[in-house]
Amino acid sequence: MAFIYFLFGAAFTYIATFTATESVWNFRTLLPVLVATFNFAVAIRLFIIHFKVKKIKNNKKK
Repeated sequence: MAFIYFLFGAAFTYIATFTATESVWNFRTLLPVLVATFNFAVAIRLFIIHFKVKKIKNNKKK
């Protein structure tokens, strides 16, 4: 799931760069940027949780 969120974040960043024609401070640019930020944050959290769970499982096996 983290990879999917990361890919969507990259896609929305790509969309935001093409919608920024006159200014960055308009709704058509800020909305994809906000969605991309959310997606990147969720992806990072999922990666961190994955590594923590993996570390706990490895410690229980020993």
